[in-house]
Amino acid sequence: MCMEYSMRCSCGAKEASFNFRDEIMPPEVISRLYCPECSKEIAFNSQKMIADNGWVIEYDMEVARFSALKSPHLLKEELTPEFIFDEGFATWRGIYPGDHVDSAREREEITRLAKIDPKAYIERIKTWGIERMERLRKEGWRKANERQRV
Repeated sequence: MCMEYSMRCSCGAKEASFNFRDEIMPPEVISRLYCPECSKEIAFNSQKMIADNGWVIEYDMEVARFSALKSPHLLKEELTPEFIFDEGFATWRGIYPGDHVDSAREREEITRLAKIDPKAYIERIKTWGIERMERLRKEGWRKANERQRV
């Protein structure tokens, strides 16, 4: 199960939604969020921050370490911002901030084709996901460029 949470960036201009895998980490694990505009004003600290295409998430690593105690398998892991984000313990809802809204809108547009041209709909829905992920990879989104897990 994943819990969802939204928060505004430091300057208040933008909002991002987050998922928390297995509800191990609480929303308080994210201490600050910086959009591409307000992230220009900060000193990046890799010990508690992760950058993703101009956005920066600052984690409260004390909360993360305390929360990891709930899950014995996490105690064996090196708890880093990369691990927290990449393994889904406190990460975007979707590939990027706002992805869940954009992808739903895109799917809705494609679904309209089903009523007017079912053949075109089938072709479009088959290619949409692949083309979308390729576009997001090229844009530089971290989750679109995920490494292979062993």
